[in-house]
Amino acid sequence: MELKRAEQIADSLEQLVFQGKYEDGQRLDEIKLATHFSVSRTPIREALQRLVMSGMAEQIPRRGVFVRQPGPVELLEMFETMAELEAACGRFAAARMTDDGLVRLADANDRCRSAVEREDASGYYLENETFHQEIYRGATNAHLESEALRLQNRLKPYRRVQLRVRGRMTQSLAEHDEIIDALKAGDAQRAADLLRSHVTVQGERFQQLMAGLKN
Repeated sequence: MELKRAEQIADSLEQLVFQGKYEDGQRLDEIKLATHFSVSRTPIREALQRLVMSGMAEQIPRRGVFVRQPGPVELLEMFETMAELEAACGRFAAARMTDDGLVRLADANDRCRSAVEREDASGYYLENETFHQEIYRGATNAHLESEALRLQNRLKPYRRVQLRVRGRMTQSLAEHDEIIDALKAGDAQRAADLLRSHVTVQGERFQQLMAGLKN
C-alpha cells in the first residue's frame, strides 16, 4: 500500500513542479511533504527516490533532495536524442524482431487502443511505454536497449504531459499502427523514419509541451 501511495505522491510532485509550485534547485523537505500529503516520511522518501531516478530531482549528500528541472534547450536536446535512439531501435527491429515480439507489440498496442477508448491518458502512457520497450527489445542490441530505456525513464514525465494535448492519444495510436506495419514488412528505413517522427517534438508540438508543463 505504501508503495502505491509513493507512486501517487511522486506523480503529484511532478505536477507541482510543472505548475511552478517548486522551482528548479528548491529543496524538497520530507517533513513538510509528509504533512502536506498526510502520510509518514516512509512513502515520502520512496516518492523522492522515484523523482531522483527519473531525473526530476537530484540527491545531494547531507543536504537533501532538490528539484532538477531541465531548461527548454536541454529538454529539446533530450527529445532529439530519444528520437534518434528510437529510430535506431526501429531499424534493427525491422530485421531482427521475432514473430513472438511482433505479437507482444501488437498486444501492447491493443491495450493502448482500449485506453484511448476509455479516454484514460495514464493507462495509455503505461501501455505506450511497453509498446516502445518491445521495440527496444526487438532490436536485440543490449547496449542500445539500455540507453533507450535510460532516456525513456528520464523523459517519462514530459512524454506523459504531451498526452494532455487534445487528440494526441488518437494520433499517437495511429502512428503506432504504421510503425507495426513497417516492422512486420521488414522495412527498416520506414520503421526508423516513423519512430523518429513519432518521438520528435519540434515547432508547434514543442510549444504545446512547454505550455503543458505550466498548466
